[in-house]
Amino acid sequence: MDGVALLTVLVLASFTGYEVIAKVSSTLHTPLMSGSNAISGIILVGTVVVAGQADTPLVLGLSLLAVALAAVNLVGGFVVTDRMLQMFRTRKRPDREPAE
Repeated sequence: MDGVALLTVLVLASFTGYEVIAKVSSTLHTPLMSGSNAISGIILVGTVVVAGQADTPLVLGLSLLAVALAAVNLVGGFVVTDRMLQMFRTRKRPDREPAE
């Protein structure tokens, strides 16, 4: 892939990610986090493909940076989703000793 094609992929991925996140209201943002994690996974796969096609050190460095940032985004999304789901779990109360 030449530099123009790689730049086009970067711009389109950035635009798509921004539009997807911007259209979600703040009320629905946390419940839809798992859906956005799927999008982050697709972005991670795309960055790995671009890194595999890199021919110059500059493109390789930028694509590896993109892989790292996409991986952090993906893992962070799963951590936030897990914490959100823990809020809805019922807590077990410790057994109280009977009053004497």
